[in-house]
Amino acid sequence: MTQPRVESRQGRYDVYGLGNALVDLEYAVDEAFLRDVDLAKGHMTLVDESRIDTLEATLHEHRPKRRAGGSAANTVFAVQAFGGDGAYSCRVADDHLGRFFLEELANAGVAAAGKHNGCGKSGRCLTLVTLDAERTMATFLGVSSDLGPEDVAEIGVARSAYFYVEGYLASSETGREAAVLARQIAESGGVRTSLSLADPSMVVNFRDGLIEMLGNGVDQLFCNEEEALTWAGTDRLDIAIAELSDIAPFLNITLGARGSLAVVRGKGRFAPGYPSNAVDTTGAGDIYAGAQLYARVNGAEPDAAAGFANFAAAELVARHGARLDHVADYTRIKARYRA
Repeated sequence: MTQPRVESRQGRYDVYGLGNALVDLEYAVDEAFLRDVDLAKGHMTLVDESRIDTLEATLHEHRPKRRAGGSAANTVFAVQAFGGDGAYSCRVADDHLGRFFLEELANAGVAAAGKHNGCGKSGRCLTLVTLDAERTMATFLGVSSDLGPEDVAEIGVARSAYFYVEGYLASSETGREAAVLARQIAESGGVRTSLSLADPSMVVNFRDGLIEMLGNGVDQLFCNEEEALTWAGTDRLDIAIAELSDIAPFLNITLGARGSLAVVRGKGRFAPGYPSNAVDTTGAGDIYAGAQLYARVNGAEPDAAAGFANFAAAELVARHGARLDHVADYTRIKARYRA
């Protein structure tokens, strides 16, 4: 089997990411619109091609903001833009969205390997942002749902400090297989595996798939407070922390505007949030993970890395979009940050 090729400038990567290739199309809507189209506010809903076409037709008078996205792609983009070295493997179609996706990552310096399918359509995600800055997503995976073990670049994983995978792959049988293979390669090579639970809907609907991806545990786990509580089936965060700490020695739980918890082997330290006039929370968890991983690779302790990650997330949510527009925007954030 021919392995996808990803090439690093330095012969290694800080983070090798695996996940869905989605072009984000962001719209500003009101809550009545969400009710009218029957989408659960604040959650991600997987939809088929007919459904997403219908939603886009309903939004035809709006002009969306377009970016190459997907949760893990946003995280790897952040690692690269902060000054790291990132790689990303995915699956796209040979269409305008697929080409747009790969070009955006390549232009940022990410070593992106995306297999072009001869048929089908590339994935896209409608991100619907309400006035309270909450995001609701309707996602059509397209050919990204065919992501499989053949899309994993074994050498790329083995030459990385971290392998990072999004929990969204739990919804796809072949995606889970790819995630498990990459984790096994990482474990064999002493590469640290980091996983994001991604969304409460993944915890509720695809828990068994997440368990399969996690195997006997990973090095680092990212989640928000709702995902943590849902995973543990409790309303007590201390209980959730104890359960999740059995899965990963390093745990990061985001708490929205309050900040986040950096938990090391069951012992947590609170990192306070930063003031922000939030207009769009889309991608906050993704940039948080990217900033955290970048800082950790560069020697920061977990709580210090969480502080930087909080700052980066606060900067992002004050703007529209799941990630910042330019690499220079990330550079400016890093330059402004004071621990």
